[in-house]
Amino acid sequence: MSHGSDQLPANLPPSEAQSLAFESSAIHAGQRPDAELGAVMPPIVLSTTFAQLSPGKPRPFEYSRCGNPTRAALETCIATLESGRFGFAYSSGCAAVNNILELLGPNEHLLCCDDVYGGTYRLFEHVFQQRRVSCTYVDYTFPERIEAAITPRTKMVWVESPTNPLLKIYDLGKIAELCKRHGLLLVVDNTFASPALQRPLEFGANIVLHSTTKYLNGNSDVIGGAVVTRDEALAKRIAFLQNALGSVPSPMDCYLVLRGIKTLPLRMREHCRLALELARRLEQTPGVQRVLYPGLPSHPQHALAQRQMPLGGGGIISLELEGGEKGAHAFLMELKLFTLAESLGGIESLAEHPATMTHATVPREQRLAVGITDGLVRLSIGIENLEDLWADLSQALRVVPQLA
Repeated sequence: MSHGSDQLPANLPPSEAQSLAFESSAIHAGQRPDAELGAVMPPIVLSTTFAQLSPGKPRPFEYSRCGNPTRAALETCIATLESGRFGFAYSSGCAAVNNILELLGPNEHLLCCDDVYGGTYRLFEHVFQQRRVSCTYVDYTFPERIEAAITPRTKMVWVESPTNPLLKIYDLGKIAELCKRHGLLLVVDNTFASPALQRPLEFGANIVLHSTTKYLNGNSDVIGGAVVTRDEALAKRIAFLQNALGSVPSPMDCYLVLRGIKTLPLRMREHCRLALELARRLEQTPGVQRVLYPGLPSHPQHALAQRQMPLGGGGIISLELEGGEKGAHAFLMELKLFTLAESLGGIESLAEHPATMTHATVPREQRLAVGITDGLVRLSIGIENLEDLWADLSQALRVVPQLA
């Protein structure tokens, strides 16, 4: 790809793995043994530039911002797993969000679900609003509210499902039909589910987005993002923006995410198994007012979650604790095996307080209106031993009723 072109990146053909099962594609899509040396793992190509055949006649790769063999392997792999045709990798999830928002022009409008990651909210409110791109937040639990919020300037509908941190589940098929009727781009952030549990393009989304930092990598050791689409015209525009904006990952980061993806199916099965059992126990525990987990019958969209994510409810549990912020703080400080830290989706279990950590950028009155209270805690369930995790949660929860 030349420095100024809108040609598609030199992704490897995804067709080689489309006939394989998901587990096999996670290991093989976009990756072949090295043709010269036979290395089973594709090499990490660190070169910034590539020799050209003649002036203006590059080989498949020209300059590593525009395209790189290791990045192409990752982009092809993620595109295949998401049932897409074109994949794009970024230096972070926020960089991927920024790239997609650049599809909008001045005075255009997007709709967003009212429960959304704080970093996405920050970009919408404090970066793109200054560029005269406006955003309206809607509870997508009621699809009719989406339609009512559409204006002549609306160009895009942004969805998280499950949402961060309240784990709402939205009907992607219905929203996709609505967007198609109105000629709107549907973007789905699939970070919490991963393609192991849900593939939004199959429901009619135009673009699927990931923070690859989370479940795709799964090892809490690299920051990254990804975007996938099936639409060639849209892919050309995204490719141009990826090249022009330049927020691409290093070859080493791409290699690390590829390594993590190989175990994604196994990890997601274990995350789901442990999270469901812990959520069941937490519902019966003093000090816990409410448990939010899509796999529980008590979840408001449980039936939809079973249809849309039939393989499991994911690895995130959110808890409403007695005692408000005081109870949440005491609980978090008592944890021993769970680490108090932002992020999620790794093999180790994490706990965080959305109101003062991941969603601190959202004004308090807006957080409360949505349901992100001061007593809310978000747990990312790793793949440790079930009883060890339960013992840690149990001992930490003992302090909560005393503070209520």
